[in-house]
Amino acid sequence: MGQKQRWVSAGLALGIAATFILARPAPRIPDEHGEYIKYQSGDDSITAYIVYPERSDAAPAIVIVHEIFGLTDFVRNAAERLAREGYVVLAPDLLSRRGGTPASADSARRLIATLHSDTIMRDLDGAVDLLQSLKSVRAGSIGVIGFCWGGGESFRFAAHNHKLQAFVVCYGPTPKYDDIMYLRTPGFGLYADKDARITQTLQDLSVVIDQNHIPYKFKVYPNVGHGFLRTREDPKIADQGWTDIYHFFRAQLGGAPGKQSTFTPPGAAPPR
Repeated sequence: MGQKQRWVSAGLALGIAATFILARPAPRIPDEHGEYIKYQSGDDSITAYIVYPERSDAAPAIVIVHEIFGLTDFVRNAAERLAREGYVVLAPDLLSRRGGTPASADSARRLIATLHSDTIMRDLDGAVDLLQSLKSVRAGSIGVIGFCWGGGESFRFAAHNHKLQAFVVCYGPTPKYDDIMYLRTPGFGLYADKDARITQTLQDLSVVIDQNHIPYKFKVYPNVGHGFLRTREDPKIADQGWTDIYHFFRAQLGGAPGKQSTFTPPGAAPPR
């Protein structure tokens, strides 16, 4: 074989090797599996979206309380996001008793206003009972997170159901004094600097939780408005909010193997 032919052959061999290297699949992102289910709450059947993480052991679990808009794409995406962190996530459609979440956001808001507070707690109790019955869920490791209207219900539910080990409030209204006093579950709140309707109540909330040693910490995120995790008006702030949520749940519930953490409440802007 001539020198030129050897170079050509070597080049072909290198090209084949390079093609093989480039064709190797990238490391796979942990997967999740989501599906719609129904569970019983009293005499009624509640529709819910459940997402399972890809893991071989029993996982901690999280209930999502949706926004005033009902069970939307944002809520389903949030469930999938949390499942990728190692949680079984259940998002009930709390409008199931009204025919399910409608296509119109205005219609959803009107229907939410017709729900009875005791019925909401009963339906969320049913969600926790369902999770506790699953072999894929780690016993005694269930939390709740709520957004907007659901943030207020998350706080109220944590005061109502002491089986929970953690709760997160995302820019939800401040609960009633009695609900705060019944709280035993550690919680973390995310609030928006431009959301004066909500943040103006935080100073009074701070006084109550400090004086009564209530296990609730919160952070006010700068230069964003209500619903910033959904609107992503500032992606960096939204991503930081999700990171804080992950760290809190890992500290209280555990999470994906190798993703444990001790949660230190991040520095917060003082409430106005």
